[in-house]
Amino acid sequence: MRIIFAGTPDFAARHLAALLETDHQVVAVYTQPDRPAGRGKKLQASSVKQLALTHGLPVEQPANFKQSDALTQLQSYQADLMIVVAYGLLLPQAVLDAPRLGCINVHGSLLPRWRGAAPIQRAIWAGDTVTGVTIMQMDAGLDTGPMLLKHSVAIDPQETSASLYDKLAEFGPQALIEAVDKLAADGLPAEQQDNHAATYASKLNKDEARIDWQQSAVFIERCIRAFTPWPGTEFYLQGERFKVIQGRIVAWAEHANPGTASPGTIVRADKQGIWVSCGEGTLALESIQPIGKKPMSAADLLNGRGQLFAVGCVMDATAGDA
Repeated sequence: MRIIFAGTPDFAARHLAALLETDHQVVAVYTQPDRPAGRGKKLQASSVKQLALTHGLPVEQPANFKQSDALTQLQSYQADLMIVVAYGLLLPQAVLDAPRLGCINVHGSLLPRWRGAAPIQRAIWAGDTVTGVTIMQMDAGLDTGPMLLKHSVAIDPQETSASLYDKLAEFGPQALIEAVDKLAADGLPAEQQDNHAATYASKLNKDEARIDWQQSAVFIERCIRAFTPWPGTEFYLQGERFKVIQGRIVAWAEHANPGTASPGTIVRADKQGIWVSCGEGTLALESIQPIGKKPMSAADLLNGRGQLFAVGCVMDATAGDA
């Protein structure tokens, strides 16, 4: 088949790499315009563009498809299929209708659960034990199109969004190639999504990085894993900001004297971790990063900052409080 591939980050580039190993013909690659990056703010090509150029593929980078010449250029490739993976642009109906078989998308969840921008992170955040990838036929809605193929992936108890991203970046290309091969042969039956079962994976924002110690230790620990590496999970102590890299829910049996400390209070601080009372349960902070420095174990942090993290100290109620 003649295929147009549209994608931007490394996750998409992995799918393009798998596609280039098949007998299908990639006739053009669409990706976001080059963006300033790094300290020098020099324009940097996306991972997809870099891969496409190494294979001598035509690369198109329209800012959008509002101009008729952008649509005309896409139509000129006479594609059988357009594959969209983390492209970053909303596609108008005219683009969706341009390829003979339309456009398909690789989505990082088991639709209709977690439609939207952050399905990987929201699955961990919500405590899901399984997620996956869905190959769907695109329509004008947000991840609402008919489903062509689904593959499930287990979410391990210690999974972070970074590790789950890598899992799905491995399974996604396999599912994509399977779907493309079947579409090229006998086609794939399409299953309509149940809109009543849909959940929405809203974008992450920096406001979610701040730990609310009134929440349960179970939920806070999930946030730490879900928001790694971005936006991270952080707290303030005496006006100083710290990022939590790893935390552990303290089992009830570990408490020698549970007590009734208010949420945000340090109840133990030693080489086993800095234990903080939560709205329900206790969380042991095991790896912490002072802002501007490298992550360190709780033991190393206490060696130099033991007084700051003394038992009885309470996390600041609002950012920057001293």
